[in-house]
Amino acid sequence: MNGAHELTILSMIMTAVLLLVPILVFFYLKMGIIKNLLISTVRMTIQLLLIGFFLEFLFKLNHWAVNLAWFMVMITVAMFATIKNSQLQVKHFARPVLISFVLSNLFIVIYFNFFIVRLNYIFDAKYLIAIGGMVLGNSLRANVVGLGDFYKMVKRDEQLYYYRLSLGAGRFEALMPFIQRSFKAAINPTLANMSTMGIVSLPGMMTGQILGGSVPLEAIKYQLAIMVAIIAATVISIGLSILLTVGSSFDKYGRMKTDILVKKQN
Repeated sequence: MNGAHELTILSMIMTAVLLLVPILVFFYLKMGIIKNLLISTVRMTIQLLLIGFFLEFLFKLNHWAVNLAWFMVMITVAMFATIKNSQLQVKHFARPVLISFVLSNLFIVIYFNFFIVRLNYIFDAKYLIAIGGMVLGNSLRANVVGLGDFYKMVKRDEQLYYYRLSLGAGRFEALMPFIQRSFKAAINPTLANMSTMGIVSLPGMMTGQILGGSVPLEAIKYQLAIMVAIIAATVISIGLSILLTVGSSFDKYGRMKTDILVKKQN
């Protein structure tokens, strides 16, 4: 099979023309977010161009230490993005969330490369960065929902939490209903995506492989493997994030600290 057609300068101009669709809709509805759309598009373009040049250098060098260092940079950025979008205080959550992301995502990617793809060089840049990016991106989105919702729900329904403590429940036993709801909220979008995959949508990795020349069956096998890896990494990272942050977010009496949530600006 042939690879994907090259996108020329004209192709990218026509891509920019397509951007007129959301701009016109936002203008008509007077939503006031056209500026944000344009800024986000420009930032995305610059970031992708820069990362494209960097990845080309990274793939040619392909040194395990450099590859691993870059993956750690990706994890660190994901950690800060998760905490910020969850509206939690960085000072309380940076270290435990970073540890949870490192343990879960690095373990899954190494397992994937060694046991599933069966690479001789498990830190190969193309696999470590590409597979790691997909796994990490999904972990980030799920943790924003799971971790953020967990602490907001405990804050909102703290009387239920204190009531369970008063009945003799331990801290984690009293928190279990909140943990269960947070897990469901974080995992449900991924499960819905998995259940409709192949009928409603063709996922990105599979589409990219087919456009790149892989036969559909091989692309399907990779997609199945990566989706299982994503759900495993997501569950591990959410579980570790909650487990590791609870210790620093509650005092010795089991009360949630008042300064862990970012105060909303009026």
